[in-house]
Amino acid sequence: MNVLTKLSRVLFAIVLASCISFGQNTEKTEPNFDNADFTRKFEVVRWLVEYDNVAWKTTDFLMTQDKAEIEKLGTEWFCFQGKNKTWHAVYGKLTSNKYDPVFHFLLDPASKITRSEEKVDQEFLDSHARALSTARQKLATSIPANSPKFNQYIRRNPEKSFTVWMLPAFQTNGLAVYGGEAVYEIDKTGSKITKDESYFQEGFRGFKSEPPREIWLNYREQEKPSLGAIFFVWYYKDYFTKIFIDNAKSTSTVIKAGNQYIWAHVEKDEKKEPCPK
Repeated sequence: MNVLTKLSRVLFAIVLASCISFGQNTEKTEPNFDNADFTRKFEVVRWLVEYDNVAWKTTDFLMTQDKAEIEKLGTEWFCFQGKNKTWHAVYGKLTSNKYDPVFHFLLDPASKITRSEEKVDQEFLDSHARALSTARQKLATSIPANSPKFNQYIRRNPEKSFTVWMLPAFQTNGLAVYGGEAVYEIDKTGSKITKDESYFQEGFRGFKSEPPREIWLNYREQEKPSLGAIFFVWYYKDYFTKIFIDNAKSTSTVIKAGNQYIWAHVEKDEKKEPCPK
């Protein structure tokens, strides 16, 4: 057993003991926390955070380009990963159902950004842009007009359909927002939503990113951590001292151990009140 694993178990035990008391019944029971569901969502979250990093870096690079070219851009921009783990970021505009790319950037594993003149397949561009446009239109009908700004993420699936995630962005006023997450499966043409796994609370909530402090995300109406909640914790883990996802039957958080982070999940004792916050 390595040191990290030992530390993870010790920390888990400390958190567990602080929230749960044990009765006289010593019968061993298996945990009810759905680890498989969490692991599946967390793998997606890790990819989304990487995508977000590519978007931020290439957007900053984009702002150094010719302003006349920048003025040609629309809202349909996206990233995708090509050969040798190189990320591509394409910025352009969808007009009359056809995508006009203006910028094509490459971000290599060393984080070096270059502008590329390499042509990208037009069908690939058109379907991606249409899928983003379809998702944005759907989101607009699902949230109030004065809602926080959302970021968009898209990935082409093996069968050439798309998954589009739309999550609250880090707002320009320094507010970290949660309470809504759109997840759409879209057909290979980019025109039709075939599955909608979105989830919205009654209202958006947020925390100022300063000063660093412990915060709790109220998801007590859900039994399991949502993808958006997991994303929030993983994305903002360096902004706050501790972030807890407070679900109906468990709490989840990450604990920093050296340069790494460990997830800890604690099942609630249904006979006791939740831990004080």
